Amino acid sequence: MPETAAAEVRTALARVRETGAALRRRPLRERVLALGRVLERFRAADSPQRRRLERELPEATGFTPATLREGLERALALYSAAALEALVERELGALGKGRLASGFDVTSVLLGGGVPLPVLPALLGPLVLGSPVLARTSSHDPVTARVFAEALAEEDAELAASLAVVSFPSDDDAALAELLAVPCTVAFGSDETMAALAPRLRGERFVRHGHRLSVAVLGAATQEGAPLAEAAAALALDVALWDQQGCLSPVALYVLGAERVPEPVFAALAEAFAAAAVRWPRGRALPDATARFGVESDTAELRAAAGAEVRVVRGRDFTLVAEPDAAFRGSPLGRFLRIHPAPDPAELFAALAPLGPKLAAVGVAGLGSLAGRLEPELAGLGAARVCPLGQLQTPPLAWPHDQPGVLLPLLRLTDVEE
Repeated sequence: MPETAAAEVRTALARVRETGAALRRRPLRERVLALGRVLERFRAADSPQRRRLERELPEATGFTPATLREGLERALALYSAAALEALVERELGALGKGRLASGFDVTSVLLGGGVPLPVLPALLGPLVLGSPVLARTSSHDPVTARVFAEALAEEDAELAASLAVVSFPSDDDAALAELLAVPCTVAFGSDETMAALAPRLRGERFVRHGHRLSVAVLGAATQEGAPLAEAAAALALDVALWDQQGCLSPVALYVLGAERVPEPVFAALAEAFAAAAVRWPRGRALPDATARFGVESDTAELRAAAGAEVRVVRGRDFTLVAEPDAAFRGSPLGRFLRIHPAPDPAELFAALAPLGPKLAAVGVAGLGSLAGRLEPELAGLGAARVCPLGQLQTPPLAWPHDQPGVLLPLLRLTDVEE
């Protein structure tokens, strides 16, 4: 009789738990070097790991090959061994004397979504700290975690023994209960998923990566001519990569200093989004996502037809909506962008303030002399990252997402006497 998913998870958990003592005996430096070599495999465009991702992820995730290749190439360029060493030095080196830091006996990782990049730091983080990992793949990306595990096995078989990757349906409560029977759980998903998981945890630490979103701000210096065309192309890239599915995908653009979305800005965006759709075609979407996209596009056109000060461009694989004010209205995703006028910084911050803790990043262009004041204020609202347009989808390995660090949330800290 085939083993149930719950039994498979229980067996995998027992197997990785047995490796814990040996894993923690290995020097931190050894673990970091081995994991750094794995990152370099993913970083190399001609490596077996990259070729496998490019071959298998389009079918698994729905992203088109061109969009997937572009996203991987740009983001993985920053996932280097040196970047991992710098991350470890910054976060663990800052703990200072008198604190004993260690990973948990076992860490479970519930991966979510189809964007492959978050998988790598999610898996390597606990291993850096000497914590064995039991990971459940996302139903939208069953590939990346297994490719990582195979790459680790080729680099360091002993370290690889401390990582197990399992898959089971999200409604398999028995398997999920086994996965949650660990001291530390890391989860990616919607806020509803986080709320459902919380009461079922049996450990002492829950590291949540729930719903987040990003926006963009266009300053006066990039609202006409060549600077506008460059900024529009950069924003179109940020939206096209991962089909606006990740938390770093901008869902709205604010045109600073404008009472109404300028026609040249709207026209430049339409041209840039059309070009991006040809170069990086939109991929497969689930039926409900396609329906939401259609409903929101239709609604915008009906608003315009009813006399609202709304302009709409529906192109190949995208919709742009010029809104009459700065009020945030959300997006159905799938390359749907709302463009808002923001007459002054006060209106911009009033519009963004309700987003608060949900604000993952803000892409900016053309802020000029305002940059020194606006960027810290945007960070103060909650944005974990403020960066130039065109770079939203390439966060550094050390980007803390929605936590105080990459490694720090996975640590147990004990005060020790000097």
